[in-house]
Amino acid sequence: MKMKTALLGAACAFAFAPAAMAERGTDGNVKILYSQAVSIMNAYLSSGTKDVEVGSLVLEPLAGFDENGTIYPRLVTEIPTLENGGISEDQTSVTWKIKEGLKWSDGTDFTADDVVFTGAYCMDPAGGCAQLGKFEGVKSVEAIDPLTVKVTFTGPKPNPLVAFVGAESPILQKAQFAACMGAAAPTCTEANFKPHGTGPFMVTDFKVNDSVELAANPNYRDPAKPAFATVSVKGGGDAASAARAVMETGEFDYAWNTQINPELQAQMAAGGKGTFVSGFGTLVERIEMNMTDPSPDLPEGERATAKHPHPILSDVNVRKALSMAIDRNVLVEVGYGVAGRPTCNLVPAPAIYASPNTDCIMQDMDGAKKLLDEAGWTVGADGIREKDGKKFKLLYQTSVNPVRQDFQALIKGWWNELGVDVELKSIDGGVYFGGDAGSPDTFQKFYADVEMYANNFPGTDPEPYVAQYTCDKAPKPESQWQGENINRYCDPAYDALLAELIQTKGTEERAAKVIRLNEMLTKDSYTIVPLVDRGRLSAHSNTLGGVVLNVWDSEMGNVENWYRIK
Repeated sequence: MKMKTALLGAACAFAFAPAAMAERGTDGNVKILYSQAVSIMNAYLSSGTKDVEVGSLVLEPLAGFDENGTIYPRLVTEIPTLENGGISEDQTSVTWKIKEGLKWSDGTDFTADDVVFTGAYCMDPAGGCAQLGKFEGVKSVEAIDPLTVKVTFTGPKPNPLVAFVGAESPILQKAQFAACMGAAAPTCTEANFKPHGTGPFMVTDFKVNDSVELAANPNYRDPAKPAFATVSVKGGGDAASAARAVMETGEFDYAWNTQINPELQAQMAAGGKGTFVSGFGTLVERIEMNMTDPSPDLPEGERATAKHPHPILSDVNVRKALSMAIDRNVLVEVGYGVAGRPTCNLVPAPAIYASPNTDCIMQDMDGAKKLLDEAGWTVGADGIREKDGKKFKLLYQTSVNPVRQDFQALIKGWWNELGVDVELKSIDGGVYFGGDAGSPDTFQKFYADVEMYANNFPGTDPEPYVAQYTCDKAPKPESQWQGENINRYCDPAYDALLAELIQTKGTEERAAKVIRLNEMLTKDSYTIVPLVDRGRLSAHSNTLGGVVLNVWDSEMGNVENWYRIK
């Protein structure tokens, strides 16, 4: 409340004293630390949250979600509705009215043509767009006039405000990205690293998997913002060192995703230099089961693709047994305390979309062993299960993070007790969540048997989130290893139900279908094994004002409102 009052007071001062409008950039530099280094500034070529969020300092969508999950206009005059005519009566189209006078950071006009281009860019089948789920059901995107865009769908779409909404679906400048369509998308390094944007900042220097330097956008639509002249984003390290750099040493102003255990949080908070901010949204730590064979013995281009099913994990009872062996209550206690809740759901919120399923919460080691016995995996003389001469061995990978390494150790112990030989692998977060098609260590490429990470969806309607798991969205060489269906799940019944959801009206009816889709991925198939419904936890300096943690969109979504407390 105090922060909002301070900002309101500042706004009033600007209104009565025109000379005070020249406040942009007067607070110097703000230093932000991401323990997972940024790999690219273009959200369409990365599924990594760190890339999407830092990219949102520059690139913006037509509309976003505020800290309450409420949609609000960013580059448009209003949110389209049935009442104002922005959504057609038959719900087959939505029309956006762009604000007048918007400029790109290079000083050129922002127009409807840029929006049309962005739609074509992501929907190009050769482009490997990492956010294709946002365009599910989109038939066309057309410019009615320079400030009007119409998105038409293949049929009625009760939730039409998905494409170009939220940080994962920003607008690209047509002039800059025109030569970057299709297979050429990842080759446009200058554009991908230093995109022209409409956001409060623009990139001045970009070092892959290291750092990003930004300066206030001189053409930003609010002449009084941002208060900071420059932003320095540093990447790397781990969550504990990131939190310490704010809470104890004061070296940084903001640390993202300070995923540390409760005891360490308390110790750092006692330092008095910073404040932890947290909130529950839709962030779920999960294990993904690879439905394809990641064996290095396979030819490159066939490894981890649908051409070769996984030799062990293709059996649903095997995947179920691995889930049953996990004690989620212990994971929460060790890793999160009150900032975590055990869950069996990929979609934990809003409540109406959450399945009542709690079957996975209680560990059942005896039941898990029985399932493996029945599946033909018998314990050998060395204590490792085997079947048809093949040992039950799994490579289990995740990013470098103290809590995740604790989880790996615990889960390895439980799986060892089942008779599973487990090899652990930890990868630098900047690489793991990067979009480099040439790297063997990205979570999209999934050159492992199981992997662990967390992500969430923007806003409060999970339609685009569950749309990620259709057969066509599996990462593969033809899509530059981009795609949202990380575990390569493919079920025509799932795709058909999703098509129904897209055209379903009524919140309760939509919720029922989302719950069923969620259960198909988790309770029925165990291709996704949810572990913890995680609260977001970040830290900021006590000298940094205007911070509002947003768990429904980009955490960097209101940096234009940050200021230095003097």
